[in-house]
Amino acid sequence: MAKSTRLYQCEACGAEAPKWSGQCPACGAWNSLHERHVTPAPRAGALLAPAAGAEPCDLDAVPAIDQARTPTGLSEFDRVLGGGLVDGAVVLLGGDPGVGKSTLLLQALAALADRRRALYVSGEESLQQVGLRARRLGLADRPLRLLADTVIERVLETAAKERAELLVIDSIQTMFSEALASAPGSVAQVRECAARLVRFAKDRAVTVFIVGHVTKEGALAGPRVLEHMVDTVLYFEGEPGSRYRMVRAVKNRFGAAHELGVFAMLEDGLKPVTNPSAIFLSRHARPVPGSVVTVALEGTRPLLVEVQALVDAAAAAPPRRLAVGLDGGRLALLLAVLHRHTGAELGNRDVFANVVGGVRLGETAADLAVLLAVRSSLYDKPLPDKLVVFGEVGLAGEIRPVPNGEARLAAAAKHGFARALMPAANRVKRPPPNIDAIGVDHLDEALAALERI
Repeated sequence: MAKSTRLYQCEACGAEAPKWSGQCPACGAWNSLHERHVTPAPRAGALLAPAAGAEPCDLDAVPAIDQARTPTGLSEFDRVLGGGLVDGAVVLLGGDPGVGKSTLLLQALAALADRRRALYVSGEESLQQVGLRARRLGLADRPLRLLADTVIERVLETAAKERAELLVIDSIQTMFSEALASAPGSVAQVRECAARLVRFAKDRAVTVFIVGHVTKEGALAGPRVLEHMVDTVLYFEGEPGSRYRMVRAVKNRFGAAHELGVFAMLEDGLKPVTNPSAIFLSRHARPVPGSVVTVALEGTRPLLVEVQALVDAAAAAPPRRLAVGLDGGRLALLLAVLHRHTGAELGNRDVFANVVGGVRLGETAADLAVLLAVRSSLYDKPLPDKLVVFGEVGLAGEIRPVPNGEARLAAAAKHGFARALMPAANRVKRPPPNIDAIGVDHLDEALAALERI
């Protein structure tokens, strides 16, 4: 048997060093090197016995098997997962402290407990704390098994004895393997525990949920390889002081990525919001300057959101450019386009842009809406009522088409909007009868169309 060697690994960047030092030689982090033991790989030329079932086969010989899905009973959670749970899938759920990750998974497991044997493993809370949460949510009578442990070997042994079909690990940063000398939460421990959970899920067709902590920047803590190992990566988001929570899929091997699910946090737990557009639209008594509605596409769902802009005299140089829910670099680019092609003077003014409801827009379909909101606030002129706007804006001022324009237009008509200002290339032959679709090719055409409305 090969003798294990001792290495030191940085928990910040994952770099390895042969000896300990106070500062990581790769990233410069202090006191981040932790000891771990590794077994060297077999020397070159050594013969290894082939593993059972490891023989190659032709692509056309692989059977096409549809993945059966089990609905969780939470419609918005099923949407993000791609229709429900898949046997053997490993789902990583990350989010800020207190956003409701444990509540969501406890509700999902309790809803499935009658159909699937479920085991909830808590490494952060005692069984009494989990029980109190279950009673608060009205789930105390559900046939759900609980375990409070942090040793991954004992957790997997218990899950095997219980013949668990659903397994929740809350959280991966608290788990550790007795085979490693490093502390829980270190790069080596997180990677080793996650690898064992993935193998357990695939070998026994068990659906595993892994709760992960996030850093202050909002990214999942731990090695980046953790996101590559799992099948699905979900982020649970929520604005401070808001009762609404959003689950966003950034990776999904069994469904569409970038899907969005919306929940309302109530006293008795999380409730799915089936019409999220209604909560992201402000109901103004009359049109106000700097406000426009756009249609964003979150996965397969068109979502109507309000984009607001405020232009004010700069109190100090240089003027401020602040974007909430939008890319700040994209905002600066759009302001340059607005100045170049319309002559709008923004050099001595602060510009603030915000997406109502805490939604983050990552696509370029909101470009035209942002430009019109800024211009509306600059000249203190409200946009027409019941108007929805979408389209990408190029540097030459051209209005480019966006994906799924027909679905966006149908969603706007469904919510009672009478006019849609959109790229000409996205016009459909048969638009909804109750909405006037106005197609434009350039920013000048968009402004002229607004004057005619």
